[in-house]
Amino acid sequence: MNVLGIESSCDETSVAVIRDGKLTSNLISSQDFHVKYGGVVPELSSRAHLQIIIPLLKDSLVQAGIGLKDVDVVCATAGPGLIGALLVGLTFGKSLAYSLNKPFIPVNHIEGHIFSGFLMDEKPEFPYLALVVSGGHTLLLIVKSDTEIIKLGTTVDDAAGEAFDKVAKMLGLGYPGGPKIQKAASLGDPEKIHFPVANLKNPYDFSFSGLKTAVLRYLQQTYGKDKAVPDGDMPDIAASFQKAVIKALMQNVEKALKEYKVNSVSLVGGVAANRALREALAQVASKYRKKLVIPDFVYCGDNAAMIAYRGSRLFANGNKYSLDYNAFPGLSSKTFAG
Repeated sequence: MNVLGIESSCDETSVAVIRDGKLTSNLISSQDFHVKYGGVVPELSSRAHLQIIIPLLKDSLVQAGIGLKDVDVVCATAGPGLIGALLVGLTFGKSLAYSLNKPFIPVNHIEGHIFSGFLMDEKPEFPYLALVVSGGHTLLLIVKSDTEIIKLGTTVDDAAGEAFDKVAKMLGLGYPGGPKIQKAASLGDPEKIHFPVANLKNPYDFSFSGLKTAVLRYLQQTYGKDKAVPDGDMPDIAASFQKAVIKALMQNVEKALKEYKVNSVSLVGGVAANRALREALAQVASKYRKKLVIPDFVYCGDNAAMIAYRGSRLFANGNKYSLDYNAFPGLSSKTFAG
């Protein structure tokens, strides 16, 4: 069976094919031009998706060694994400499914991330604890099966990835913030500055707005308002901020591992590419003797391979969807697991 996946939730256009459970193509086109704007411009993102999606589909099918007529199931990201960008991929996917008279599976983008560990040779074992850390979402979940996901906690304000972007902007490091902070932090002392970690009513929720504000106040008090941070101080600030983010994430993971019985732990989402975070979670997983699964870097960011995989599992479990299924920009408007 050939499952076609389409991803267009933000600033990456991606098309992938999974044949009989094996990934045979996963092409990604990144919109690097957003860098000069300091963030993703939604209208420009939508236009770029429109321009590249058909050529990308053709190339992905060639790489997979199949023709369009060989596609058995079409999957596309329905949300959450930028509504204009989502509509490009979702509408394209529905049109393909209609023209081929094949089943169409709309996929929750976050569920794609949650199950991205199954693209690895070493796969998560149900039930597992999933830590989702991306630009728009931070979630702690118990994944019991293909169709049952329990949400333990989420962010009450900024997501971790968003905090990375905003602090990078404060420091004058540019966009995207995650890689910039990581590079600077690798040269700094994480013990140099103490930044706070929020304690919330729900022990599994996250908050990074206060941390972001603490960094801003430190910069204003130390260097004055609107003053540039000296290059020599940048690594220590970045390292101390990164340490606080990781501490906030790991303390909630440890609470969950103490309370719930799971067989493995999985770190997913764009921020999962952060090396310090990967190392910290590896230490926690080892401490509690849990199998750790972290996708390769290419599957941490937005990609169609995870959409094709998630769609294939929904299809295998008998989920059926109408072509009237709409895109949704926010996570709260749709439940997990179909």
